Amino acid sequence: MTDLTQSFNFAAHLFALNRHRPDRVAYIDDHGALCYGQLEQQSRRLARGLLAAGLHREERVMLLMHDRHEWAVAFLGALYAGLVPVAVNTLLTAEDYAYMLEHSRAQAVISCDALLPVLAQAMAQAGARHEVRHVWSAGEGGPGADGLAAVALSGWIAAHAPLDAPAATRGDDPGFWLYSSGSTGKPKGAVHTHANPYWTAELYGGPVLGLGEDDICFSAAKLYFAYGLGNGLSFPLSVGATVVLMAERPTPEAVFARWVQHRPTVFFGAPTGFAGMLASPRLPAREQVSLRMCSSAGEALPAEIAQRFKAHFGADIVDGIGSTEMLHIFLSNRPGDIRYGTTGRPVDGYRVELRGEDGRPVADGEVGDLFIQGPSAALMYWGNRDKTRDTFQGGWIKSGDKYVRDAEGYYTYAGRSDDMLKVSGIYVSPFEVEATLMQHPSVLEAAVIGKTDADGLVKTKSFVVLKDGCSATEAELKAFVKERLAAYKYPRFIEFVQELPKTATGKIQRFRLREREANVG
Repeated sequence: MTDLTQSFNFAAHLFALNRHRPDRVAYIDDHGALCYGQLEQQSRRLARGLLAAGLHREERVMLLMHDRHEWAVAFLGALYAGLVPVAVNTLLTAEDYAYMLEHSRAQAVISCDALLPVLAQAMAQAGARHEVRHVWSAGEGGPGADGLAAVALSGWIAAHAPLDAPAATRGDDPGFWLYSSGSTGKPKGAVHTHANPYWTAELYGGPVLGLGEDDICFSAAKLYFAYGLGNGLSFPLSVGATVVLMAERPTPEAVFARWVQHRPTVFFGAPTGFAGMLASPRLPAREQVSLRMCSSAGEALPAEIAQRFKAHFGADIVDGIGSTEMLHIFLSNRPGDIRYGTTGRPVDGYRVELRGEDGRPVADGEVGDLFIQGPSAALMYWGNRDKTRDTFQGGWIKSGDKYVRDAEGYYTYAGRSDDMLKVSGIYVSPFEVEATLMQHPSVLEAAVIGKTDADGLVKTKSFVVLKDGCSATEAELKAFVKERLAAYKYPRFIEFVQELPKTATGKIQRFRLREREANVG
């Protein structure tokens, strides 16, 4: 592998790759287009502006902005200057941002006008505990908080000359932070290096997805997610492709509009999104789109969803698993080697092990905890030694997921470690039961947890969301599962609900369902 431990700056690396295509479109967003030459110039101007504002090497800059080309300019500009952008979810509360401002000790915030009100609330809540000295906003700018005014980003960028040279960073230097999604509790700040996004593009974006400069990439996952950062920045900019950005939430209708208007060739989504799109009456016809391939991550992709999508659009969905800690996908299916219902095989450059409760590797066919080793692993969780020690173990990352490997080396998801159930003394994967329920034509989504029955024994309970206009009975769904799985796995209890609790990334929060069940009990 290439040695990046010496001089390496990821932003400078991307700029150098694309200097021969200055007029090629890098980003198309809701406001227009930005070419590669403009991307480099604006990023380097922003870099000089940050240093002129008195920010120093490795100080944090919070990036709270909807997906638009200024997001990429801000992220790359901060990296170029040797600062550390902290990319945060735009769907959180003021309380969440107050915590992140205090935890990261961000010295500045780069945002957009639509998010200034919640930012102002967060800064007010944090009070003297935050250290923000500057706020810039994509748009017209406006009132900030604590006497700070949000300066209009575009005019401020234009007022500075491009920074002549990048900061003398190394591949192992802290590059940026990403906060975990909080599907199991309070978010943790994962510290990534300048080299980490290089490796995700080198090992996955190119050799697995086969992205090239003629591709148009569109990701439902936003740039502030580890998955979205690869899809919408690291991967396409490494090959000179074009990226479509969308500020609004990725509803089926919003996604369809971009598919038809901008004709992306590669779409990046998640199982929940693909299920919602297939259930929409506005699903475009195959000839209206230009999809050659789709990618899925976030949760395991049910085979039934992938098969229906392929039948309609003729495009495969390449399912894989990644994590905030590993930055992108490390276990994946591949174009031409797809086994729907599995997560595929390890990506070249990564090592994967399944370990039992004794810490030793398990045999094929047995459920084990998933551990990963690879060059894109985060350095640590900032300011959280206990969680760091639990997750980062001697070069290995403990994922918190359980998997089964078959004799041919393909891995099948068995659920989160803290979601696994033991029924009649045997482990049951909630995901397996959920995926089976979702094969029923009336079921849109399902989530399974353990429920203690009158005898004090744990049995499976399923929360089911039905498709619009469809119906099903509890007895019908129980029988449906019994026909397809071992008898002890079928849900003894079924509750029909309007929606399931989820993180902003779309991951089901089963612990919320467990809390609800405990309160009812």
